[in-house]
Amino acid sequence: MTTEVVVLMGGRSSERDVSIMSGVAVSESLRDNGYNVTKIDFQNGDLLLEQLVKKSPDVIFNALHGKHGEDGCVQGLLNILGIPYTHSGVTASAIAMDKHMTKKVLDTSNILFPDHQILTRDDLSSKLSIEVPFVIKPITEGSSVGVKIIRDEKEINFKTLDWPSNNLLMVEKYIPGRELTVAVLGGKGLAVTEIIPASDFYDYYSKYEVGGSNHIIPAELSEETYGEALKVASLVHKNLGCRGVSRADFRFDGEKLYFLELNTQPGMTPTSLVPEQAAFVDIPFSNLVKRLVEEAKCDP
Repeated sequence: MTTEVVVLMGGRSSERDVSIMSGVAVSESLRDNGYNVTKIDFQNGDLLLEQLVKKSPDVIFNALHGKHGEDGCVQGLLNILGIPYTHSGVTASAIAMDKHMTKKVLDTSNILFPDHQILTRDDLSSKLSIEVPFVIKPITEGSSVGVKIIRDEKEINFKTLDWPSNNLLMVEKYIPGRELTVAVLGGKGLAVTEIIPASDFYDYYSKYEVGGSNHIIPAELSEETYGEALKVASLVHKNLGCRGVSRADFRFDGEKLYFLELNTQPGMTPTSLVPEQAAFVDIPFSNLVKRLVEEAKCDP
């Protein structure tokens, strides 16, 4: 009997376009693997519930990114419906989506991350204590959406920033050096990639446009640093309670490795890092998505 898979994609977050690219790539691969595949563009919670009840799929491939799809919301709905789904469950998804909560949970794990503060936009001018250079980022966005790097005091003009005034922001000490990332599959780090963006930093364009960045895999690091990156990524995946696949991002200043954040719904686009690392360790894209479907489950 052929397995019925629904690929959830799109959504209402700032990462909608990326999610659609991921969903299309996954759908095509699953069909090639012999699955019956239906794509659902998630726009409305009531409509999604109606679509899922009507379709009654065997498995959900969650290709959503950002709010509602990556933060535990849709995972909770799928738990209630009893439909197995790919990637992490409610708790791990909610924690990893919140950059501040991620660091609080990992605070006793001997994992090094940059000094940071959590402030609202209105508090930036009066309560900021981190000196330049620093990075300002929304605590619950992905794909570098809303990220600002402030390298000089002359660049500080908080009145021009376009975040809503009640949004919580993370102000994080900027770590000069190299951008590294590690995919974790089944609890094991796959490889370490160094990312060299074409623009000033690894922004939305660099991540998703062809030619936006150069990926060096394996990263040219000492054996010790390479092994540490694999170890820390696997530890974060485990300590947050993730399952399926995740991706940990780091900065390396030449001496120390700093963990930045964990992505529980990594992109599955033609330029995405996880499929690239999987291929590097001889896991073709078709095998990767098939494995995720076969290991799909609800929270206990």
